[in-house]
Amino acid sequence: MAISPDIEKRIKLLEEKYKNSGQDLGSYLDGLLHDRYLTYWDYIHLDTLLSLQVPKTHFPDEEIFIMYHQITELYFKLIIHEQKQLIDHKMQDVKFLASRIERINNYYRTLISSFDIMIKGMDREQFLQYRMSLLPASGFQSAQFRMIEIYATPLENLLHNSVADTYDMDTDLETLYENIYWKKGAIDTATGEKTLTLKQFEYRYTPRFMRIATQVKGNTLYEKYLKLPKEIREDRHLVKAMRTLDQNANINWNLMHMGAAYRHLSKDKTTIDATGGTNWKQYLPPSFQKVIFFPELWSAQEKDEWGKQWVEHIFNPQIKKNNA
Repeated sequence: MAISPDIEKRIKLLEEKYKNSGQDLGSYLDGLLHDRYLTYWDYIHLDTLLSLQVPKTHFPDEEIFIMYHQITELYFKLIIHEQKQLIDHKMQDVKFLASRIERINNYYRTLISSFDIMIKGMDREQFLQYRMSLLPASGFQSAQFRMIEIYATPLENLLHNSVADTYDMDTDLETLYENIYWKKGAIDTATGEKTLTLKQFEYRYTPRFMRIATQVKGNTLYEKYLKLPKEIREDRHLVKAMRTLDQNANINWNLMHMGAAYRHLSKDKTTIDATGGTNWKQYLPPSFQKVIFFPELWSAQEKDEWGKQWVEHIFNPQIKKNNA
């Protein structure tokens, strides 16, 4: 059978591709002949994926709790995937920048809208029992969420508000990291000591966090934005996308966590401690932390009122609805 010109052209392109690999095209074709057909379940490792839910108790809703957190971590990985592309991108292409940031916003929108699974999709009484088997593990220990922050903005923008005016961009990374805002949320209020949850987390991830902070120093998403020409920095689509990202990551996402916490950990004016000993009433409210990835994009009044309007107009009615 004669080889069509189209197939012959492809064969020549393949020969060109593989000529510098140390093997001829025939060897690769032999491998292709022996290769199995690809299936959907093999491609996404479906059996492995579905085997990763291993509850510690007999309560049915614990499996929901596990799967939702696993799904969340996958979305975090997607966000980091986009952040790395933005940081590595050399072109000053406003369309590319805005489109990739909007991808991140899409991931956040999905996460935020799905949080009703945590708020309403689990039985409260089951949660209050199986959570005791999870000590001292906590969602506080999500390393990918911390990586998202480090890729997004310099460490000086992630300081706890009690020391935000003490350090600046000239402060060494180790000092900035030691004063990062989220560490204050895992201090035992009675003793002033770090909780086991925080100690475990620091031991496991501090080297990685410091390595990332060193790699992206001067080149975080915010710093790349500041280096852009003025006409690109002022592009309304880019500015809108970045402001939306700030709101999603540092206001809306935290408020949904607070909604779940109020639903499951507050009742009859009493508060139940989180599994890791984190002080969630002090740690989660965005108006307390005022973490802002891109401060230049917000007015002084907006920064001063950070999170307050969302709490007053969106979150408080949701709390009343959830506790009704």
